[in-house]
Amino acid sequence: MQQGVTFYIATAALGAVLLVKLPSLVRGWRSPLVRTVNAMILLHCAGFFFAAPPTVTVVNRLSGVSNFSALLVHCILCAYACTCLALMENWRGDKAGRHHTRWRVRVWIVGHCLVVMAVIVCFVLGDVPDERPTDFDTYYANAPFIGEMLVFYLSSNVVAAGGATVVCWRWSRNIRKEIRTNGSATADGWLRASLYVLGAGFLSHFISGSLKLLAIAARWNGRNWDVLNDLVCEYAPLGAMIVTLGFLLPVFGPWLTERLVKPGRTYLALAPLMRVVRPSVTSGTDSLALTTPWYADPEQRLVNRMTNIQDWLLQLRPYCAEAIRELAHREAVQKGACRPDAVAAGLAAMLRAAADARARSTPADEGESRRAAHALRSAETEYGDLMVRVSRALQPRCQSHRRGAVPMSGARRPPT
Repeated sequence: MQQGVTFYIATAALGAVLLVKLPSLVRGWRSPLVRTVNAMILLHCAGFFFAAPPTVTVVNRLSGVSNFSALLVHCILCAYACTCLALMENWRGDKAGRHHTRWRVRVWIVGHCLVVMAVIVCFVLGDVPDERPTDFDTYYANAPFIGEMLVFYLSSNVVAAGGATVVCWRWSRNIRKEIRTNGSATADGWLRASLYVLGAGFLSHFISGSLKLLAIAARWNGRNWDVLNDLVCEYAPLGAMIVTLGFLLPVFGPWLTERLVKPGRTYLALAPLMRVVRPSVTSGTDSLALTTPWYADPEQRLVNRMTNIQDWLLQLRPYCAEAIRELAHREAVQKGACRPDAVAAGLAAMLRAAADARARSTPADEGESRRAAHALRSAETEYGDLMVRVSRALQPRCQSHRRGAVPMSGARRPPT
């Protein structure tokens, strides 16, 4: 019963992946790659469903043929191996070699159709009177024609899983080279992680098929290594879960980066700026700030923090002095800072001095504050990540130059 639960959990997980990818199938059904990916997930899901011991019993009773479910599962697994190889070919295919790719895919399809026909013929010629829901492979390993049938379908699965593993690792290595050459890209990074996970999942399928072949070979030599078959039946759904995760990573990974990771990192990076421009509690203006509920997502937290910072900057405007900004900007340029960092350093020095002047209740000259406000608006228009750069410039020197600081590229000011 426990094995049946694990098989059904794997079926549900793969079914969820299929539902997630269904819109892409509808949009790109003309693409051989899209059709192959969805067919592979569907066959993988069907294989686990019909391999579950409770389903095996029901199928055998409905068909009236002893161990008919074993034949059905073996044919599904052969078709799954064919889709894995076809997926490899479509991945490796390009526009220049599209004709050759189609030809190789057709060769794999024809070859596996012959394997399925051989499996069916061997099953018809063989004799399997005893129903074996979990140990069919090892129990009938020495039966005439059934042993050959097992070798046919297991060999196709092992070859397909091994080939898919090699392709995943090679493709991930090529993506790694492209990222190093052209710069980091979020989508390529998630695709690379997906390929690593898929490679691990296909490797588990390769190991499972190899262990089954070892158990069958042991039966041929008069030994009992059925524990290998039991081990495969127990942990086979784990490989399906790994493959499921591999298909989900490129679908939800970029969304997680854009909706959770980037807003969260920008939210934390703005903390030094918020502490500087935030008015004191005794002034009473802090009570007008937006409050963020505990259940808010990172995007909402970032929007609220940016809104509060903009409001506090307006309150700090009368205390800003353009002369301080210009002096700090020139010093940053003399030290070799790039133009965006020099602009941020000037604004950071101006805002820190303005916060100190507000604490002493000594406003700056009106002309100075007007020019400072104009410089701030111009810088915000020119640099989308200005506030994050200013916040980084306001950090203590030991933190701002610490290796591994939050990268500023890609940070954008959300609408307020």
